[in-house]
Amino acid sequence: MQLIVLGLNHKTAPVEVREKFNFSRSRIKHILRLFRESDDFSEAVLVSTCNRTELYLVAQEPEDGMAALHEAVKRIAGKAFKQEYFYMLTGANCVRHLLLVASSLDSLIVGEGQILSQVKDAYHLARMAGTTSTLFNTIFNQAISTGKKIRTRTQIAYRSVSVSSAAVDLAMKVVGDLTQADILVIGAGKMSELTARHLLDKGAPSIFVTNRSFDHAQELAAKFNGSAIRFDEFIDHAVNADIVITSTGAPHYIIQRDRLALALEERQKATPLVLIDIAVPRDVDPEVTELKNVVLYNIDDLQNVVDTNKELRNQDAETAKLLIEEDIDVLKERLRYLSLRPVMVRLHDKMDFLRERIVSKAFRKMPELTEDQQHKIEVMSERLMYKFLRDPMINMNAAAGTDDEEHIKNCISRLFMLDDKDEENPDDEKNYNYWNQEKSAGPLAE
Repeated sequence: MQLIVLGLNHKTAPVEVREKFNFSRSRIKHILRLFRESDDFSEAVLVSTCNRTELYLVAQEPEDGMAALHEAVKRIAGKAFKQEYFYMLTGANCVRHLLLVASSLDSLIVGEGQILSQVKDAYHLARMAGTTSTLFNTIFNQAISTGKKIRTRTQIAYRSVSVSSAAVDLAMKVVGDLTQADILVIGAGKMSELTARHLLDKGAPSIFVTNRSFDHAQELAAKFNGSAIRFDEFIDHAVNADIVITSTGAPHYIIQRDRLALALEERQKATPLVLIDIAVPRDVDPEVTELKNVVLYNIDDLQNVVDTNKELRNQDAETAKLLIEEDIDVLKERLRYLSLRPVMVRLHDKMDFLRERIVSKAFRKMPELTEDQQHKIEVMSERLMYKFLRDPMINMNAAAGTDDEEHIKNCISRLFMLDDKDEENPDDEKNYNYWNQEKSAGPLAE
């Protein structure tokens, strides 16, 4: 038995290939049904997002099932197929990769929160489809728990690493809560749209947008439940705003010191006016900082924040990787007994079968026993059985995952005749030491 992940992502494949593997929910259900009917794989989870598609599998006999799987991958990719687009990891490397994915350390934007929800949804869909069991239930629940822990134990999800998000964070440092803030965005280009999106994500109920093209201002405002203002009137609105973010392509200052100073005479708020200039060339005359209650940040200020946060996020990522290794050790310990579980189950079942047969025979010879007396004998026999099994079970559990595992398993099987062909489930003696059957990261093999 072997743990496998087969996939491609934004690091290994271009978008024209990734989009062929971006499966709908109904397609995922169909694929999972195929694996549920397969004799080669006992468990399956399919994670499919815009930046990655990964198939996690528990393979009964890896050599038998992987050839057909490789052919299916080639068929879906079509003429664009290249081996280097795909990767396959096994054993502990597979588990480590899943924990890195769920923690967003393998994402295009490290720290983004959407991937954790996507992993959770993929796991729940597989559970509903009946393609998870003890192994993946344990591993995926641990991955989800690890992802949550890293988001709470580090600041990796809260450090701005783009100019637009840094602009919003700087504004919040001065203004605080955005839910009541009056916000004006000047410009209707891509940077303005990204900034507007970050503002709403941080709690802004709506925004005002102005642009030399009023139609463009209306288009952007409509996307974010905002209102458009004509460009020649923006200074009148800016004077009573809390935050003004400007990103135009103007070759000159559109907010001059003297014009702003005159307008501020009508300002009705005692709080500072925050101007965030993310335009190059600059939109705001730097001399506005001479005015009372005006705070100005320009692109260099924002870039400094981004650079600092990138360094801090890298530090957070290293901390997160240590947490992941700790969780892998915990998971390894939890799964350790599974390699000997079939023998332990068969030993328990055989002893319980013998116990029930002997007790039933005794009851037939003693019909005068009351129901209460029979119950006491039943309980006593169960306790004796567990006493007899305690030491063998402890020793098997301790041997799981060690060099003694195979020896202990063979001894227990011979001693208690668990290899008897008349016993049920004779195939349970397969190799369940999936954890150490690892291959290093690499492209899909032919």
